[in-house]
Amino acid sequence: MDFEIPTELRYAESHEWADERTDAVRVGVSDFAQDELGDIVFVELPAEGAELGAGEEFGVLESIKAVSDIYAPVAGTVVAANEAVVDSPELVNEDPYGDGWLIEVEPAGDLEHLLDASAYEETI
Repeated sequence: MDFEIPTELRYAESHEWADERTDAVRVGVSDFAQDELGDIVFVELPAEGAELGAGEEFGVLESIKAVSDIYAPVAGTVVAANEAVVDSPELVNEDPYGDGWLIEVEPAGDLEHLLDASAYEETI
């Protein structure tokens, strides 16, 4: 099965993506992850201002099949949480790299430890 894996993003082995923007890093789950979970019915995200360590659990995705923790690909401070996915969890399934993003983090480090698209593709 072919999954969308945008080459401009970096990826964690736990299936989160990170998009380095000018002022923050936007984080979501990969197309592969949303497909594995199935229809997402509930999203729990941290409050703005929450401090995250790299690899630390920051939220929950609940689908009709499973409950899955979401992990921070980078350390930093949460500067935005996507309330649209809390209100409409199906956005994570419909547009995981667009409207289905989860949080934005002011990073406390770089993204060098994350996988590029081709390395991530090998893990799935």
